Amino acid sequence: MLMPILETRGISKTYTAGDRKIAVLDSVSLAVASGEFLVVQGESGSGKSTLLSILSGLDSVDSGRVLIEGKDITDLSEDELAPLRNSFFGFVFQSFHLVPSLTALENIMFPAELQGDLRAQEKAEELLRRVGLSDRGASFPHQLSGGEKQRCAICRALVNDPRIIFADEPTGNLDSMNGAGVLELLLELHQERKTTLVLVTHSREIAEKAGRVVLLRDGRIASGGDHG
Repeated sequence: MLMPILETRGISKTYTAGDRKIAVLDSVSLAVASGEFLVVQGESGSGKSTLLSILSGLDSVDSGRVLIEGKDITDLSEDELAPLRNSFFGFVFQSFHLVPSLTALENIMFPAELQGDLRAQEKAEELLRRVGLSDRGASFPHQLSGGEKQRCAICRALVNDPRIIFADEPTGNLDSMNGAGVLELLLELHQERKTTLVLVTHSREIAEKAGRVVLLRDGRIASGGDHG
């Protein structure tokens, strides 16, 4: 493959719980191609969410390296990582993470405003139209259904035109109908924008739509780690 957009080289992560040390990731090496739809699966405690947090710069490693387009980001400071997370990455979480005091429109605009984007409102309104929520821009999160909240979260993730979208169980808090709608939307936007999509899920149905599935077992890659 050409230079991967995202790569880990032998990353390990251990947490301390009381007197015990728990190895969550053990020498994980993974390369993700630009535009790829990659699903990460595994049992609870296998290290899925920790891997996603490390890939996206939300968590650090004990050893190993993390590279974005060949640039080593492992030792960057929080101040250096923050603009990368805001512009190069987009995030969709299971629990939405919308700001309760902001309207749907304001939540979507927020990452673009942080960048000083003068088109923040225009871009946010365009995304709301795209996901069928143009009439909900003035609503606050508590006035939205779960499916509407997650569609807003997807819009927020996309407002800065990121190269990579990280999604952690994005349909986990939704019923099957809303979950299917959110997944369909994510995949449509991934294909339209050629965005790299890295998604953690327990869902077999979602995994079947992925270009590649990486299976984690006890903090190691059990299958899918090699990129053809």
